[in-house]
Amino acid sequence: MAQRAIWLVSHEPGTPQGGTVRFSRRFPTVEKRAKIFNGSSYVPLPEDDLFCKALLFELRLLDDDKDFVESRDSCSRISKASVYGLPIGGRELWPILALQKNGLIYVSVPLVEQTLSTHPPLISISGISQAFDLLLGLIEFLDSGPKTEADLSSKVSQLPDLLLHICPFGTLLDANFLLDNFSNLSINQAPKQPAWKTGTYKGKPQVAVSVTEKVKSMQYDKRDVADMWQIYGTITCKVPVPPILGFYQLKEEDSQLKINIHLKLHESVKNCFEYCEAHIPFYNRGPITHLEYKVSFGQVEVLQEKSLIIWIIGQKFPKSLEINLSGTVNFNTTGHQKQPVDTICIGGTSYVKLYFRIPDYTLTGCYADQHSVQMFASGKPKITTCRELISSDYCIWNSKAPAPVTYRSLFL
Repeated sequence: MAQRAIWLVSHEPGTPQGGTVRFSRRFPTVEKRAKIFNGSSYVPLPEDDLFCKALLFELRLLDDDKDFVESRDSCSRISKASVYGLPIGGRELWPILALQKNGLIYVSVPLVEQTLSTHPPLISISGISQAFDLLLGLIEFLDSGPKTEADLSSKVSQLPDLLLHICPFGTLLDANFLLDNFSNLSINQAPKQPAWKTGTYKGKPQVAVSVTEKVKSMQYDKRDVADMWQIYGTITCKVPVPPILGFYQLKEEDSQLKINIHLKLHESVKNCFEYCEAHIPFYNRGPITHLEYKVSFGQVEVLQEKSLIIWIIGQKFPKSLEINLSGTVNFNTTGHQKQPVDTICIGGTSYVKLYFRIPDYTLTGCYADQHSVQMFASGKPKITTCRELISSDYCIWNSKAPAPVTYRSLFL
């Protein structure tokens, strides 16, 4: 899962070009991987001006472009997922994810780890969901606070430094650009000496070895659909158990939603979290106006305008290792835009997404022994090791409605 490039394009009606590129970031290491994976179907990334013009044409945002164009406007080219293909030099650059808000176009080109001679299904491209998370986080960051040009320019100037931490080498680590730990980031501080730069390092030599596992899970609570979980990281290893099992039930009754969530921590998993939260989003329904709930453990917060309920579980499950949340939710549909905010989660199709981190633990038991690390260099560097388990796309789907897709494990 990685991104080849990110663009921020400003749509400027009435200008000769129709818009300008406010920010762009390319990831050369990911681009090399794209060239290897795509083979003869590889299409290189264009320059900013050429990309901007092709994008505005595809989105029908050019002032002098009102005529019907078969390659763009035919019924076979109707986009339902904000994913487009741009004609570049007689070839098509695909897939391109583009989201529009307040005169800005947020664009990302995800890596496709296969040939593009024929377009594979979007659901099979893991970088698509990562691109959605990245662009939605970017929208939240740039759209918060005052809407002045000076404020926007200030935030755009921070993007290079933020992306170094949020999306290093094109791989998304966290889509929240508003995290508190970035408030202490000084973008004007002198950068530390990079590892590739020759010269004398002033300081105590040290080597850090880290083993990080990420667990992905899709749970459906249905007999005819098998649950899926994968554990992956720098060491490829076999799927033992999903750390948190659960079910999610959502039903619509009398213009309100009834929800019921049950979570259970597996008895073999270390019950010591740095954080553990369950996010319950409600798409296409408008802001939340009222919530009545009963929770057996943890705290509940409501982000009304975002139609999001956050169940803060904390750092430990109770002794029973099982927790429940149930309640009813009402929404304000007055003036709510009819166009869906999400094209997948329509009607009862919805999910709960878990976010957690367990330090000093891995499901497979993999770890790095600091006494077994050998260094062939002058001096005696200090060697430290660590390990952690982090959630990644950990979703529990509503068992009272059809799920949009079912996964099959990569390891059989």
